[in-house]
Amino acid sequence: MERRKGAGGGVLEKLERELMLLSRHQVLARRERDAERLERSAYLLLSRIDTQGPMSIGQLAEAFGLDTSTVNRQTAALLRCGLAERVADPDGGVARKLRITAEGGRRLEGDREVNRSCLARVVADWSPEEVQELEDVLVRLNRSAEALEGRHWPRAEEDDTGTACRPQAPHEQAPPAP
Repeated sequence: MERRKGAGGGVLEKLERELMLLSRHQVLARRERDAERLERSAYLLLSRIDTQGPMSIGQLAEAFGLDTSTVNRQTAALLRCGLAERVADPDGGVARKLRITAEGGRRLEGDREVNRSCLARVVADWSPEEVQELEDVLVRLNRSAEALEGRHWPRAEEDDTGTACRPQAPHEQAPPAP
């Protein structure tokens, strides 16, 4: 199989390759997980609900840019496994929403702990400044992608003044932490 070369193997070609490799490492780590570990879609759905609070299937479909039928299948699996439950809309709306169960929260936190442990091993010989620099660049990359897609992923560290509901414009700077 012949490899097609881009115009001089530019920076974007190298960036694309490194992002592909990064996703590969995550996939390989998932293969090593035990039966207690969440499937990728369950991890993502539970993470979003955990950050944002109870969400309807329509809200989840919009958040992920997926068809409601796809999200319906994925959430049905969460319900069957007891990781989520349907609840009345806490805001008084008509649509029922999905909320994480205690078991779902336990499993999500377990996965997060394993992920953090793996990350700690990867960056064990990095300085704290290098780890912070990587985090800053990844946040910027993700926010830029979110802005292009028009779908913001709320972050737990954002305050409740409404900033979690809209993407930060590229020219806006977050206020310095006190």
